Amino acid sequence: MTDILILYYSRHGATAELARQIARGVGECTGAIARVRTVPPVHPSHEDANQTSVPDDGPPFCSRDDLTSCAAMILGSPTRFGQMAAPLKYFLDGTSSEWLSGTLAGKPAAAFTSTSTLHGGQESTLLSMLLPLLHHGMLIVGLPFTEPALATTRSGGTPYGASHLAGARGEREIDADERALARALGRRVADIAVRLAR
Repeated sequence: MTDILILYYSRHGATAELARQIARGVGECTGAIARVRTVPPVHPSHEDANQTSVPDDGPPFCSRDDLTSCAAMILGSPTRFGQMAAPLKYFLDGTSSEWLSGTLAGKPAAAFTSTSTLHGGQESTLLSMLLPLLHHGMLIVGLPFTEPALATTRSGGTPYGASHLAGARGEREIDADERALARALGRRVADIAVRLAR
C-alpha cells in the first residue's frame, strides 16, 4: 500500500475534521492508505515541543520514520495571521536533516487550512505551508477547477488546497463543498503517489 502522510496541527478541531475528510479521500484511491499524524503544541519555553509520547486523544505525533516512509504528504494548519500555526512551523524547521538527505524530494504534497473568517488568509496560509515543501523538492498538488465544488463554494476551498471557514467561534461545521474538496484533494494526492510508485 502507498502510504499518504496527513500531518496537521489543530487547536479547536476544525483542521482535524478537514484531515479526517482528506483521509477519507485517500481511502477512496485503490492502493493508498492514510497515515494521520499531528504535532505537539509549542509553548514559550518550548519544553512541550519535544514530546515523544502519544497524545491523550487523536493521532500520534509525527516521527522521522513517518517522513521517511511516506510516499506523499498533506500538511494542515489553522490560519494564524495569514500563515501556518507555530507548532507546524516549529516541526518543519526541525527537518533540516530530511532536507539535506532529500528524504521528501520527488514526493507529491498538498496543504489544507481552516480560518475563522472568510477573508482571514486561507490562501496565504496554504502558500506558507507549500513554501517549505518546495524547498524539500516535493511535487505540489492543488485543486483544479474541474472539481465542481471549487466553482460553487461560498466558504472554503481554493486551487491552492482544501480549506474551511470555521466561523469566529468555530460554530460552522464543514459544509458539502468543503467536504467534497477535502476528499478530492486526498484522492488527487493519493492517485498521483500510487502512479509514481508503479
